[in-house]
Amino acid sequence: MKNIFKSGDVKQLTFVVKKSDMPTFPTGTVHEVYSTFALARDAEWTTRQFVLEMRDEDEEGIGTMVSVIHHAAAFVGEEVLITGKIKSIINHELICEYKASVGSRLIATGETGQKILKREKFEKIFS
Repeated sequence: MKNIFKSGDVKQLTFVVKKSDMPTFPTGTVHEVYSTFALARDAEWTTRQFVLEMRDEDEEGIGTMVSVIHHAAAFVGEEVLITGKIKSIINHELICEYKASVGSRLIATGETGQKILKREKFEKIFS
């Protein structure tokens, strides 16, 4: 694992909310906004950008946790900016905090956790 980042380092990605990001269940679509599970996916992808640069060729990242606290809605067609910031790196575990916003409107905050492991350990875990 490459130790190239430190607490406070930031990655940002933008996402346009699509109909496929709405909370849709077997009973139907709940409402036409950015769902909790789509937001969690995109927050993890944003903070995974650190992992992609940190891991060695024989390593991979695995998610350990994600939290989402909603503050406001994001609607289909709006552009969401997710800013992930490193909170801590302890051994091979990366903890990030993030905020998601549409313009100046804060829509969510939370944390993600990811561990960087040797690929051979992955094979043992998932076999």
